[in-house]
Amino acid sequence: MSEQSRIPGQGGPGRRRVMGGLMGVGAAALAAPALTACGGGAAADPKTVTFGSNGADATPKKAYEALTTAFKKDSGLDVKTNTVDHDTFQKSISSYLQGTPDDVFTWFAGYRMQYFAKKKLCAPLDDVWEKIGGGFSEAAKQLSRGEDGKYYFVPLYNYPWAVFYRKSLFRERGYRAPATWDQFVALAKQMKKDGLSPIAAGYGGGDTWSILGAFDYLNLRVNGYEFHMSLLGGDVSWTDPRVRAVLDHWRELSPYYQERAGGRSWQDAAQSLLDKKSGMAVIGLFLGQQISDPKLRDDIDFFAFPEIDPSHGQDTVEAPTDGFMLSRRPRNEKKAKQFLEFLGGARAEGLYMGVDPSNVAVHGDADTSGYNALQKKSAELISKARHITQFGDRDSDPGFISTVVLPGLSQWLSSPDDGAAALKKIESQRSRFFAA
Repeated sequence: MSEQSRIPGQGGPGRRRVMGGLMGVGAAALAAPALTACGGGAAADPKTVTFGSNGADATPKKAYEALTTAFKKDSGLDVKTNTVDHDTFQKSISSYLQGTPDDVFTWFAGYRMQYFAKKKLCAPLDDVWEKIGGGFSEAAKQLSRGEDGKYYFVPLYNYPWAVFYRKSLFRERGYRAPATWDQFVALAKQMKKDGLSPIAAGYGGGDTWSILGAFDYLNLRVNGYEFHMSLLGGDVSWTDPRVRAVLDHWRELSPYYQERAGGRSWQDAAQSLLDKKSGMAVIGLFLGQQISDPKLRDDIDFFAFPEIDPSHGQDTVEAPTDGFMLSRRPRNEKKAKQFLEFLGGARAEGLYMGVDPSNVAVHGDADTSGYNALQKKSAELISKARHITQFGDRDSDPGFISTVVLPGLSQWLSSPDDGAAALKKIESQRSRFFAA
């Protein structure tokens, strides 16, 4: 931040008032297939906790089932799970929380949690944190607090973004993981000469969010953590020359992106990496959800996004944190908090990671003995970071990102020029979402 120091890992809102934001996104989603609570407004069953989950994909769904099954066995309580696909969950979250939501629901740390806490659409969890707080770092605690200093979030896992590749491909071609920007571009050039798509990319349809990983890292490496958070917090003009410098670097890299990336899903792009048709991918550890073969998983590695300005180095890691919140008026508050205490424990994190190896535990006492090599390296990368960011649409107003920034950047990336017009267009909308 420019005016305030920030605890490393805290993805809170800027100093400005959010004007558009999540409420606007939720309202726009009312006509879409909605996220609705289990049991509606029915009277609470004293032995049942309702749980709203965005883990609709096979792996996270199975992992959440492992948690609810273990909790049922330990407590004798029942958990009624309401699972909705990730995209619908996000689009409908505001109307869902203003209605009769489930007792406990999945959500994201930092700004995304703080917005709903400020709107009083969730309940504080200080009493839960009195029991679970000893297992979490100060960074994790900061990510779980609202602007009022109260706790509203229980972390489950995080996962880093980095540059992923196949070790066997690098061995076969004699490639070496780059540490600097010049080395990164030189490697991309060589891959292109060798007939590969140097950088796998897919931001078609609903996957435009995937380009934020590259944008965030470019901005962090060119301008540093403080500037990045100020830009996303609405405090800096998008026509600032420092943002132009980010697009200059991105334009230098753009010839090495996979062709027709704007018409491809992120999963298809990731598959091209696994199939050795692409050499690298700027992506999160969730890439692992694409892999079922242990031998293939063992062949995947990553390196931290390269250094551009030595004064910033590689000191920031993008590591989104997911977890749980309590609705504002849970039908079964006491039992819901009992469930959250379980979810905030080391055992629960171990159970989840035992099913879903595409994440790493946040709890300091979680059992990591079963981690694969990627999880171990991920945990080390995050632990050594000076700063931890969440992700573009988690560290900023998501309405601004989804309706202004993403369309502008994805359109620019399809035919990159000096970026002046694209940035001017984005800047023209900033005041709609942020006011001094």
